[in-house]
Parts: sequence; structure tokens; C-alpha cells
Amino acid sequence: MKTIGLLGGMSWESTVTYYQIINTVIKEKLGGFHSARCLLYSVDFHEIEACQSRGEWEKSAVILADAAQRLERAGADFIVICTNTMHKVAPQVQAAISIPILHIAEATAQELIRNKIDKVGLLGTKYTMEQDFYKAKLQEAGISVLIPEAEDRDAVNYIIFQELCLGIISDRSRQSLLTIIDKLAKRGAQGIILGCTELGLLVKQQDTDVPLFDTTLIHAQKAALYAPGS
Repeated sequence: MKTIGLLGGMSWESTVTYYQIINTVIKEKLGGFHSARCLLYSVDFHEIEACQSRGEWEKSAVILADAAQRLERAGADFIVICTNTMHKVAPQVQAAISIPILHIAEATAQELIRNKIDKVGLLGTKYTMEQDFYKAKLQEAGISVLIPEAEDRDAVNYIIFQELCLGIISDRSRQSLLTIIDKLAKRGAQGIILGCTELGLLVKQQDTDVPLFDTTLIHAQKAALYAPGS
């Protein structure tokens, strides 16, 4: 079994979910007492968020590249960056190591294609929704991407950083997200990407009839299935 290098802490709340999903899938696949071989490097999210807000992406790339190198030296066979937004610097991190990174947007694109979705709504941080590093991976796979209007993008970003990353789960914010999801569906989205690893903590498929694609679940399952060589 390959050893999974989890580059987490962005935020730690969603990193916990990665660990749970990966081990659940490994147990289901291999049975018995099997669990995943994992290494976790959890960064200080305060440093990463400060880099994001100041636009210091190269500085954040150095931090994550160093963490990835430490995971590689410790014996990781591949890397999972446990966040959507910081895949903005995935190319720099990949250049610093000799083991592969399982890209969250590529895994999500594969799942959308499997479900015959070619037009999708994207929710996430403002960086993920507004910049091209994430959407481009989906568009390369032939998937059209819709994002919320500016006011709604601000609302989603606030919920992520001021609530979910601080462990706050609000029914009011859940309803706000569901309203935004409904708006995207009315614009033609066949499904919605929960493109921030915290969003799945707030909104579940049972909350809406619109198909949801939780990137934390998709990414973690991909890692778990890759580890045994499948």
C-alpha cells in the first residue's frame, strides 16, 4: 500500500474529514483491520491565510513546498493538498518534489464527467471562484463553469473564513448557501461543486435536490483508491 502524504491544516476542521474518509474507504475496500498508511503535515493556517489576503502567493508556495518536501522525505508516495484554494500554487509545490500530487480539481472533473455533468456551479473562496487556476482544470475537461454574482461571492467567502474555518456552523448561513445554489441551478447549473473543503461541513445533499459535488469527499476517496494501487 502506498503511503499518503496529507498536506493539511487549511483548515484543520476539514483535514479531520479527509482522514475519516480515507480510512473508511480503505477499510471498505480491503476489509478486516486495514487502515490507510498516512503522513500528515499540518500547517499553521494563520500564516497561509495572511499570505492569501496579502496576495503573497509565492510566499505561501514556499511554505507548502517545504511541507511537501518533508512529507516526501518521511516516506510519502504521493501528496494530497487538503484544500481547494491552495491548489493555486500546486505547480510550484509539484516542481519542488519528485512524487505526484493528486489534484483536487482534476479529481472533481473526473467525477463530473462520470455523472454526465457539463455545466456546473462553483462555490468556494473568492480566490477559487474568481481566479482561473481552478476553473481552467474543469474547462480543460469540457465543463462549463458558473459562479455566483458578486454579492453572493462575498457571502460565500464570509461564511468560509469567518464561520466555517473557525468551527462555526450556522443554520442561517446554510439557508444562504442553499439560496445561492438555487440561483445557480436556475441559471443552468446541472450540479454544484462545493469547492472549498469546509463547505461540506455546512451543506449536505439531503438539503437540496440540486446534485452536490463535495470536493473533500471526492478528493479523499480518490486518494484512498489510489493508495492500494487501484
